[in-house]
Amino acid sequence: QVQLVESGGGLVQAGGSLRLSCAASGRTFSNSAVGWFRQAPGKEREFVAAVTWDGAATFYRDSVKGRFNISRDNAVNTVYLQMSRLNPEDTAVYYCACDYGVANLRIGVGRYWGRGTQVTVSS
Repeated sequence: QVQLVESGGGLVQAGGSLRLSCAASGRTFSNSAVGWFRQAPGKEREFVAAVTWDGAATFYRDSVKGRFNISRDNAVNTVYLQMSRLNPEDTAVYYCACDYGVANLRIGVGRYWGRGTQVTVSS
């Protein structure tokens, strides 16, 4: 069993930055791939980024490449999403999830999910 708790969301002006954290409890977290997803009002949840269990490989949706960076610190069971050059289209509830591999995460499948943190970007 893994429990995930997101934090770091908030209100930021366009062009600003935020760093989200996904803190996990559970023995299997360090062996799991982790992904970030987001869901804007009236829209479906979408994949944002993912990182392999060892941090060796990362994946991003096209619209965030070069602006977002996903990383992890298995020593403290935490995955981060550094977001920069934010724009209003990034406004959403951001969720983290973990699974056995990134392939599942990239298609929106996750074994465990957090409850989300709100990110609002004002223009």
